[in-house]
Amino acid sequence: MKILFEPEAAGKAPGLEIILFEAEIDNQPTSQELWAEIEQQEKILAESYKMEQIRHRQAIDGTRKAYKAMGKDPNRYRPSAEALCRRAVKGMDLYRTLTVIDLINLLSLKTGHSIGGFDADKIVGDSLTFGVGRKDEPYEAIGRGELNIEGLPVLRDAVGGVGTPTSDNDRTKLSPQTKRLVMTVNMYAPSEISSQEVVAEVIRLLEKYASAINITYTIYSAQQ
Repeated sequence: MKILFEPEAAGKAPGLEIILFEAEIDNQPTSQELWAEIEQQEKILAESYKMEQIRHRQAIDGTRKAYKAMGKDPNRYRPSAEALCRRAVKGMDLYRTLTVIDLINLLSLKTGHSIGGFDADKIVGDSLTFGVGRKDEPYEAIGRGELNIEGLPVLRDAVGGVGTPTSDNDRTKLSPQTKRLVMTVNMYAPSEISSQEVVAEVIRLLEKYASAINITYTIYSAQQ
């Protein structure tokens, strides 16, 4: 799998880097140990930020600026990392689901990056292309139904959109049957930890909680 960039979209998100991970996984219900890590990170955020400060976290602010450059209001279509952090600061529990989904949420809480997780066997083709959502482009968001992605950053496979920073597509979502993972860490701006620290944390979490093997990663830049 590789990442390609449409020139128009890359020009509106010039600082974007995408870390593409692939791995073989076991995606079971979330363990208590992983959930304890999530609860600890929620506590850290609640003690460190006020609600109005969340959107100013560097990584979240970078994502919001990309939305605005592409024509989308980030207050109406919040990036998923921002929405998760807001829940934590409000003291609202996250939904407990499956291991890889929840460890992706943990990574978003830690970094402020909106992260995509996809079942590799449901992706059509051998690449994902970063572009801008088009008018009336069909997109079935997980748990939300049809989502208006016009003006949203979007990753597409050979069939259509699979992921935006607001929500991934139901067509390629992770399930208990998922054995091959594609994950994208979408870095529109740096976060509080470096790219290599993000890589190390992804590998740690996948190996510890999802019994991941054959983990590979590549960092792609919109300006490459």
